[in-house]
Amino acid sequence: MNKYEAEIFNELEAAYPDSKIALNFDNDFQLLVAVILSAQCTDERVNKVTPALFSRFPDALAFYNSDIEEVKKLIFSTGFYNNKAKSIKGAAKTVVEKFNGILPSTMEELLTLPGVARKTANVVLCTLFNKSYGVTVDTHVIRLSGRLNLVPSKMSETKNANAIEKILMKIYPKNNWCKLPHLFIFHGRNICTARRPKCSKCVIEKYCPSSLLKDSK
Repeated sequence: MNKYEAEIFNELEAAYPDSKIALNFDNDFQLLVAVILSAQCTDERVNKVTPALFSRFPDALAFYNSDIEEVKKLIFSTGFYNNKAKSIKGAAKTVVEKFNGILPSTMEELLTLPGVARKTANVVLCTLFNKSYGVTVDTHVIRLSGRLNLVPSKMSETKNANAIEKILMKIYPKNNWCKLPHLFIFHGRNICTARRPKCSKCVIEKYCPSSLLKDSK
């Protein structure tokens, strides 16, 4: 395991002081919808879809009363649109009927919403309520955690997000849980990319044991 976890965090925080969620939204429920749409889809694509979607359906009540076929058409390009539309409609129904139209602010309550798993709930809780229930684990976090040897390589290869989250929660203090994913995501998009990582430009190269990266220098 990598003994430089603190140095890794500090270097990345210095390199990306303004790192934050890349999804655009104007209210709590819009963020939830954007996160649901981001599954198996880039944030860039989601941000191209949501202006028209949110103009038509600006809040939970609007989605609750929406025609699901219209929602499907508006989100079609994000992929898996049938399931995503069903999740959005289901989440809106639960928020309106169970939570009086107000998005809940605890992990336990968020997980009762259709289409909301732990990853989505973590994003919502950190972004909207600054609550650290866990670490959001996406593809960038999985890749960097493995390359940096923060988690066993087999765990990274099998993309075991739940197991990776538990290890990262043990490694890093709770006040870093919300920030860490953003740092890994920014670094993963800009430097430590999946196919051709830019090791010569990496601020944490000296802490990286991965031999996979050496041929990109």
